[in-house]
Amino acid sequence: MVEIAIPTLETERLILRPFREEDAALFCEYLQDPDVNRFVGEGQAPSAEDCWRAVAGWIGHWVMRDYGPWAVTEKATGTFMGRTGIHFPESWPQPELAYTFGKPFWGKGYATEAVRAAMDWGFTERDFPELCSLIDPLNERSMAVATRVGETYRREGALRGHALRVYVITRAEWEAQRAQA
Repeated sequence: MVEIAIPTLETERLILRPFREEDAALFCEYLQDPDVNRFVGEGQAPSAEDCWRAVAGWIGHWVMRDYGPWAVTEKATGTFMGRTGIHFPESWPQPELAYTFGKPFWGKGYATEAVRAAMDWGFTERDFPELCSLIDPLNERSMAVATRVGETYRREGALRGHALRVYVITRAEWEAQRAQA
């Protein structure tokens, strides 16, 4: 058996922790909402098996890359809210700050808080030169999160036949942002 140490991060309101098997069912429940899954994967509601495989893949991502996605929970209640982390599967152009939250958690700043924690961890613990977010051009909410954490729009792109916008933050930009805080 491969032993991995996935860190747990805490923010003011959130805990970013390793995924557990039971998170797959909750994540799948959130993805049944068309507004949530519209920009995730192929935009179709996944099956329970699809969600289980996704969670298993995210855990495996940590084994293969020594970084990956976390399950995001509300600190006060322990409620599973979604995921965030640094995602870099085969065929991706570079490491991506990825995030998906259940609709009950939209509009409360949770995604921004979680993504910022993942970004800070990536720059301090894994020494990335830059991180990106690959965003569907119609996903205004996701573009707003990317902008709030300091990423800037850089270019149009495509991945697996889907148009996207590439938002990027470099290490130097991140360091300047932290110096101003």
